[in-house]
Amino acid sequence: MDRRTTPLGIISATPGVVWPALPDAPGAALLAILFQLEQSQWWPAERLELAQRRQLSALLAHARDRVPFYRDRLPRGWPDSADAKAWEAAWRSLPVLRREEIQAADDSEAMLADALPPGHGEYREVFTSGSTGRPIRGVRSQLWELVWSAFTIRDHLWHRRDLTGTLAVIRESGAGKAAYPQGDMQRGWGFSSAGVFETGRLASLNVATPVEQQLEWLVRQDPDYVLSHPSILARLATASRDAGLRLPRLRQAMTIAETLRPDARQAIEAAWNVTVADVYSTREAGYLALQCPDHPHYHVQSEGLRVEVVGEDGQACVPGETGRVLVTPLHNLAMPLIRYDIGDAAEVGPPCPCGRGLPVLTRILGRRQNMLRLPGGERRWPLLSSGDLAGLMEAVPPMRQYRIAQKALDHLHVALAVARPPTAEEEAAVIAWARRKFGAGFRVTIEAMAELPRSAAGKFEDFVCEVPEGG
Repeated sequence: MDRRTTPLGIISATPGVVWPALPDAPGAALLAILFQLEQSQWWPAERLELAQRRQLSALLAHARDRVPFYRDRLPRGWPDSADAKAWEAAWRSLPVLRREEIQAADDSEAMLADALPPGHGEYREVFTSGSTGRPIRGVRSQLWELVWSAFTIRDHLWHRRDLTGTLAVIRESGAGKAAYPQGDMQRGWGFSSAGVFETGRLASLNVATPVEQQLEWLVRQDPDYVLSHPSILARLATASRDAGLRLPRLRQAMTIAETLRPDARQAIEAAWNVTVADVYSTREAGYLALQCPDHPHYHVQSEGLRVEVVGEDGQACVPGETGRVLVTPLHNLAMPLIRYDIGDAAEVGPPCPCGRGLPVLTRILGRRQNMLRLPGGERRWPLLSSGDLAGLMEAVPPMRQYRIAQKALDHLHVALAVARPPTAEEEAAVIAWARRKFGAGFRVTIEAMAELPRSAAGKFEDFVCEVPEGG
């Protein structure tokens, strides 16, 4: 395997020293983490797991002693990290942390540590996007943000990106921010590299910008890399292909925030003739998994957090099985999240041929709340293949985008973004398509509009289950 990367230019903060560069203290700490990550990614799984248990033991001791929420939740005695069998059994006995527990503890700040160890810096507040309809407040430390930066750089290194190029980003969701036609321009690719690495220009645009204006702006920026939500990039790629517009310098598309569907990946790669690199992350837990640079699946970032994929019985899933995702960030001592159920599901994969010992996730399936619910209580993933989508496009040729919402156990609502209102025959074809795909017993309603709305964070979900539990 070719492990060569584009050389990184490091900024020296020491007067009179240009090369070899000597960065400031935070920069030196970031480089120290990156040096260790370069080694640990090649460790065998057993060595990674031992190192993780050592860090988790330190996290558990801090949470029990300094965080009110955990004082009665965590046991006093804990097995030695070298005793894998006893340690893992004790770990599996810990209760799963639910989103509603975090919300209930927020008023009293019971989830926050009353003090941080030296070197962890200040508390930093962040809010989740609330894609489940239940946003939460998260608090993290400056040290955690340093670790976050290291995984950002790792992603760049894995995919051999040239940091001196131009990065175009369409993810700003604040009203009036990064507005068309200029968007926002700055030197440097963001705080993860600021003051440490020499980087090129970053251009930013608001996600609420209409696709035609997004495309005009993107062509004008002529970037080396573009980063946005998969649904945005898929529409942009299709629009640029239809308009015959090229991005001659583009080297790679980077996707975040939403589940990357196979059809979106195919549309982007086919239209722009570049690879797509996906990132699986959450605001409250950071980077969960990065796409392998040599394969389309994902590597769990075990040096930064423990990711468990468990079945309905609570047992760990084996390769080929799908389960719910539990995460435990290793270094956020400001607000420890221990065995936190983030509401997602993922499929476990076998060890990767690339040689990295980091665990593999074959697929990220997104929110479990968005599984199709059947009258008998069964749930299943509403996976839409390329053939399924081709059938929907054939039913409604003017369709640009779709969203399917399950309103009741027997009711599916199909919202379509279309260039013109669909005909009665096209609506009948959509109803027939939906019943073939999801089941003949569903009542199907259709709504046509010019654009489909996004969440407050600019995200888009193609299937949403709105049926309440028990309903």
